[in-house]
Amino acid sequence: MARQLDEQIAGRYPVGQRLRVLDVGMGQGTQALRLARLGHQVTGLEQEATMVAAARTALAGEPEGIRERVRIIEGDGRDTGVHFLPGSFDVVLCHGVLMYVEEPDALLAGLGRMLAPGGLLSLLVRNADALAMRPGLSEDWAGALGAFETTAYVNRLGLDVRADRLTTLTGALAGIGAPLQAWYGVRVFTDTAADDAEIPDDVETLLSAEERAGRTDPYRQVAALLHLCGVRG
Repeated sequence: MARQLDEQIAGRYPVGQRLRVLDVGMGQGTQALRLARLGHQVTGLEQEATMVAAARTALAGEPEGIRERVRIIEGDGRDTGVHFLPGSFDVVLCHGVLMYVEEPDALLAGLGRMLAPGGLLSLLVRNADALAMRPGLSEDWAGALGAFETTAYVNRLGLDVRADRLTTLTGALAGIGAPLQAWYGVRVFTDTAADDAEIPDDVETLLSAEERAGRTDPYRQVAALLHLCGVRG
């Protein structure tokens, strides 16, 4: 996904331009820190106190120049308007958040308002059109049959969450004034790998295969996750 995001940024902004980035639901700060290392000014918004603490610990281990480029705010992603003025950011990330939001329209509208004209919105969501793949590949046939007509599922943490369909989000992005420009699949081949699986020796080849599949039909259509990129008009 990082390669996909970098591709979209490179296609919209001159090399070396320092961007204002908002990471909504930043988690432990993986993407925020990566982008700060690339020279961007990053604001992370996260409501889970444990994740905020983890992000601050990770940030504390970075050189001073990178620490100065990152601001962490504890807060709900649905309250972006409380913290920021409209049009404050060139890039807005919302990765792995929508599945925890029962009604995402208000959140998406708030994200759209944060974008400056021409700004990039990056969403990572669970693919509702491929919910049968994981149980099917695990030979859970009843689970696979039950996944075809729903957007609800139980994640690996045991939580009841929801997935999104590409067609639905395409319409939603158009509705907030940031129409879809590109989309990718994420975890096409590796979704059934165990969380504690060892990193293989040929990890770069694995990543190249995933990256190729993530931009190629029909493979990307059955990816576990979808990465959607919209651009503010």
